[in-house]
Amino acid sequence: MEQIEIRKAGLEDVPAMYSLVKELALFEKSPDEVSSSLEDYIQNGFQENPIFASNLIFYQGNLAGFSLWYYRFSTWKGKRFYLEDLFIKEEYRSLGLGKMLLDEAVLEAKRMNCTGMMWQVLDWNEPAIQFYQKYGVKFDAGWLNVHLDL
Repeated sequence: MEQIEIRKAGLEDVPAMYSLVKELALFEKSPDEVSSSLEDYIQNGFQENPIFASNLIFYQGNLAGFSLWYYRFSTWKGKRFYLEDLFIKEEYRSLGLGKMLLDEAVLEAKRMNCTGMMWQVLDWNEPAIQFYQKYGVKFDAGWLNVHLDL
């Protein structure tokens, strides 16, 4: 019988989360781009006034993936739920775990009275794009991602 558990990440989960982030970076062909540290996760997610939250998903007692999110404010739409990452380890894909994590994120956004959710997907990640299309999402055209490293 399948045993699946989704729970909020705690301070004790930071090393496991960080390991998943490194695995995600490898999957996204950017293993050298991760510059955050374990201390960044501790200070920004598990101290007073955290700026992000995360869910972990376990399959048969093994850590299979995670989601990480924060809230942002849109001048046009109000409070929005920003899904920074959703990742399932390769050996656990096609078991419906990604759907469970995304469904839980949708519920969290609704519980927090958000007006909607936002996230990004790499244009070459066809399996993810097809997965998200099942939710009736809209893909923004005409917008470019902009960032400034400090």
